[in-house]
Amino acid sequence: MKRFFKIYRHNIILIIVLFITVLGYIYVYISELKPVINKVFNISVISNNEIKESCFNCHQQFEGFSNYHNPKIIGCTSCHLGNKHQFEKEKAHQGMVLIPGNLKDAKNTCGVCHKEHLKKINASLMTTNSGIVAVDKFVFGETENPNNSYHINHINFTPAEKHLRDLCANCHLGTEKKEYGAINQKSRGGGCNACHLNYTQKSLEELHIYQSSKKKKLPTSHPSTDIKIKNEHCFGCHSRSSRISTSYEGWSETLLKQHEVINKKDFRILEDKRVFAKQESDVHHQKGMLCIDCHSSHEVMGDGKNYRHQEDAVSIQCIDCHFIDKPNTTTLEKLDTESVKIATLRKFDLKDKKIVVKSKSGQPLVNTFLDDKNNAFMISKNNGKVHQLSKQSPVCQKDKVHANLTCSSCHTSWASKCIGCHNQFDKNDKMGFDLLSQQYVTGQWVEYVHEFSVSEPSLGVREVGNKKEIKPAVPGMIMTIDKGSIKNKPGTDIVFHRLFTPNAPHTTSKKGRSCKSCHLNPYVLGYGSGKLAINKKGKIEFQASYELNKNDNLPEDAWIPFLSQIEKNKTYSTRTNFRPFNLSEQQKILTVGMCLTCHKSDEKIMQESLLKGIEAIITKRTNNCILPKF
Repeated sequence: MKRFFKIYRHNIILIIVLFITVLGYIYVYISELKPVINKVFNISVISNNEIKESCFNCHQQFEGFSNYHNPKIIGCTSCHLGNKHQFEKEKAHQGMVLIPGNLKDAKNTCGVCHKEHLKKINASLMTTNSGIVAVDKFVFGETENPNNSYHINHINFTPAEKHLRDLCANCHLGTEKKEYGAINQKSRGGGCNACHLNYTQKSLEELHIYQSSKKKKLPTSHPSTDIKIKNEHCFGCHSRSSRISTSYEGWSETLLKQHEVINKKDFRILEDKRVFAKQESDVHHQKGMLCIDCHSSHEVMGDGKNYRHQEDAVSIQCIDCHFIDKPNTTTLEKLDTESVKIATLRKFDLKDKKIVVKSKSGQPLVNTFLDDKNNAFMISKNNGKVHQLSKQSPVCQKDKVHANLTCSSCHTSWASKCIGCHNQFDKNDKMGFDLLSQQYVTGQWVEYVHEFSVSEPSLGVREVGNKKEIKPAVPGMIMTIDKGSIKNKPGTDIVFHRLFTPNAPHTTSKKGRSCKSCHLNPYVLGYGSGKLAINKKGKIEFQASYELNKNDNLPEDAWIPFLSQIEKNKTYSTRTNFRPFNLSEQQKILTVGMCLTCHKSDEKIMQESLLKGIEAIITKRTNNCILPKF
């Protein structure tokens, strides 16, 4: 033993010295870290790792919290502020925030720990509403185009801005949540609460008792702030405008009244009394998937950049999960901090697994993985169910002539359309409500709608640089605005718009639409609902279903005139990079449609056209084939 110590004594001494040094560093690190923790979280760290605050003398709400928001760890004042050292109610509650998370005070509540998230949220479209403001000011003639950047909180009282205040400015994250209770269909905004607030049945019942007892019976169960985001969190805002939430669940808005559908099947009455009719729901909804299964945190909360419109901010694409050969992937070691946190909180086992990343943004989908055989799967954030991700259909892969069609062009089963909209200012309305200031006012804009209906969507062309993609389009604004009415001169200055808008209907169907439903459908081409008639000489005629609008002599639901060339300097949509089909595109589509009047889509000749194009096939036509005459 002595011989062993003699030989290795220098190494042993060195190890002991290193060990003592490391302990010293750890002690210093903890000593320095302790005041940082105290400062960041505004709490007192005590020896038994529990918080000592005066709040606990009255409030015993230690139930219902998520693990990382437990008051025994972070206290009450880290979220609610107030004075944790005072024992008198009035003094302890001084400066207290009853509902933390609203953006007006998020910097001092949620943002203390989640600085980067707050920074992203403040720049996101859900907070700024930039696109909505830009389009509204454009249609009112207050700007030359809809491409400027805005913030909804900074608008004033121009006719367009007053219109926004009266009809639109409630659906943004800056709207303050002022009442206790769970997020519901009527909820708007609420900052962080909009997505992250969850009540249990017990916490709701105790809240009711607390309120009915004149706030004397304090609850024991507290609502949770967590990442268990359900579709209900999205519903309040996204069941309006393009109605993504309702469409996803298979409901379309009607103009029916509540009393007209009571006890009738296939109708749904929302909490705000709007009546919806049953339609086919999105295939992803049928499988129990949530909005956030596709729309990840990086996309929903934003990436810190300012975007003009929704389609610019959205990074998820169908091809990310329904890939051609194999998906783009990354590994756990390469994930960003935010993704690691989410994967950890959701207890996803991603060790030694490949994770799918979005091709557009490179952001990871942490609820996906590849197995040893490179089969891709998605874990539902709803119930943990594992769904195998299917590759693109061979039909889509071999089709060369439709390469610029987006997946939704074929796989959208239906889309909502609203026509006959008229906006007029009622100066005598004494119960007007300013949605931005949350105050009653005298005089407001009133919107009158002629019809809600559904159909397969029209299609339009989005041009970004040299790239063209065909997307669903819906009537965004077939409308009149009585601008003279706000000056107390109704009828003296009426403007009319026929603008369609690019749309993501969220009514995805596993089966794609038929060839005829595009190539022989006048509504798809922009002519409006109706019938195309083709005679034996190849002459194509169109009979519209709707009467002609007196403002432009087009069918009420049309986008463009029948077989017309679109004008270069004319505005056709709510985007400067989105347009209807031009004349040559219309003619090409209808030429294929003419072939489909005789040939079935699955015939060899038509399948061959998918590879070579219709021009090459036409050269082989017989004398019996009739080409359209334009």
